[in-house]
Amino acid sequence: MIDLYSAATPNGHKVSIALEELGLPYTLHALELNQNQQKEDWFLAINPNGRIPAIVDRAEDNFAVFESGAILVYLAEKTGRLMPADVKGRSQVMQWLMFQMGGIGPMMGQANVFYRYFPEKIQPAIDRYQGESRRLFKVLDGRLRDHEFLAGDYSIADIANWAWVRTHKWSGVSVEDLPHLQRWIDAIRARPAVEKGLQMPPSPRELNSSSEEEAAKFSAAARTMLETGQSRNT
Repeated sequence: MIDLYSAATPNGHKVSIALEELGLPYTLHALELNQNQQKEDWFLAINPNGRIPAIVDRAEDNFAVFESGAILVYLAEKTGRLMPADVKGRSQVMQWLMFQMGGIGPMMGQANVFYRYFPEKIQPAIDRYQGESRRLFKVLDGRLRDHEFLAGDYSIADIANWAWVRTHKWSGVSVEDLPHLQRWIDAIRARPAVEKGLQMPPSPRELNSSSEEEAAKFSAAARTMLETGQSRNT
């Protein structure tokens, strides 16, 4: 049995989707980020960085794993699924996983901060992060032109990138004129395990379809957390 400590964020949903795809039994512990539960001592014992997601594998002597990419690799290696065993195949998956960890996630995350959460609009920063996110989307679209998935068969690389790319409207980044990326987004969204994973836990709003009023309310709450919680050293 695996304990999953998570929240309704792209990084959190990466892991819940993988667990559902792999059919691994797990118990969800949804943390209230706006109450700084991720900064409490009990959770810092699992992840010293005080961020979600994290897992504890009870079947492996209560082994804790934090960082979403590391969790995905751990689960794939534990089950022998969602990542090839051969050196080249594994390397391809790792390359596209790192593409998300070092590019898609950070750039879209900063786009969210400056486009949605920051108390003042700093247009050069918004343009920078939205523009770089869009450039990375073009890289994905190019890869997907001749590939059904990013690295051979459906893998943790697809899960990691998709969990972020699906929220492109929230980041203010268009996928218009990127037909291969759109096809991939829709194909993964239709997977039953993905639908289940997105409910573990469910988001309080749909990032790509919230009304402006709902978006403003969520942004205000997130801004408060950003200013008083997530950025605080503990």
